[in-house]
Amino acid sequence: MNYVAQRLLTFPLILLGVSVLVFVSIRLIPGDAITAMLGTEAGMMTPDQRAALAAYFGIDQPIWSQYLRWFLGLLHGDLGISSIYAKPVLMVILERFPLTLQLSLMSMVIALGVGVPLGVLAATRNERPSDLVVRVLAMLGQSTPSFVIGVLIIYVLSVFFGMVPAMGTFTAFTVDPMASIAQLFFPAVTLGFAFAASVTRISRSSMLDVLSDDYIRTARSKGTSPMSVIWHHALPNALIPVVTLSGVEFGYLLGGAVIVEQIFALPGLGRLVLDAITQRDYALVQGTVLFVAFNFLVVNLLVDLTYVALDPRIRLGGR
Repeated sequence: MNYVAQRLLTFPLILLGVSVLVFVSIRLIPGDAITAMLGTEAGMMTPDQRAALAAYFGIDQPIWSQYLRWFLGLLHGDLGISSIYAKPVLMVILERFPLTLQLSLMSMVIALGVGVPLGVLAATRNERPSDLVVRVLAMLGQSTPSFVIGVLIIYVLSVFFGMVPAMGTFTAFTVDPMASIAQLFFPAVTLGFAFAASVTRISRSSMLDVLSDDYIRTARSKGTSPMSVIWHHALPNALIPVVTLSGVEFGYLLGGAVIVEQIFALPGLGRLVLDAITQRDYALVQGTVLFVAFNFLVVNLLVDLTYVALDPRIRLGGR
């Protein structure tokens, strides 16, 4: 059995474990869904009304019965009904996911587009002033929280340029590409700043290791141009740790950058999960976490396959 098939067979087991964990965890939070949903109006309900509402949402049953009911629906592609939005959970998730996906991709492009060239520059000028500057910038980027960058961007734009980033709205890329990119540009910069710093440090360290290998010295001794040695011989192998870091980070970004989405008032998955937790929307929390976990598994599988494309010496699941 090949590597991809083995990984695909483990997906259901992992998702099963995630579903059990999130199902139990959300119910350990103090409070109940009815009070969280109705607020002060819940106190005016009669016991019969509360019991009828609990039966409607299925929270009057034992926890094992609730899980079995939800799991059987999951096998048929039914993630349940959101008590907040009064519509299928999958529909709510798919409405929010395009924003989070585009924001993650833009952040990744910014981070890799800035971090990889800076890392290569620092590695090829090791212990020189330019290397020191890049290392200081990378350390600064990693030590600065994303919410500080976001607030600083809003402050500078509003005070010095008299403008505020678009907040609270999102135009789909398929509807108006330029407007969509403009709306998510500054949130993407906020997310990509710290990630670019990590990519820079990983790229520099990996390039320094690769540049000392025998095949690099052989390429140089054969008269290969310095640019070709760096970008065609050294960089593909040096990118393997960067790909690993990018895959993990991209999986986290798909889970929703809660703080950045809150700062810029973006209706993405991060805010969706946060609102669902505070209002005890069990079905929405369970469905969203399971959806994110599935995306994380797919991203990690693609990362493993990318290893082979970058370095043919790597073989997955075979001799």
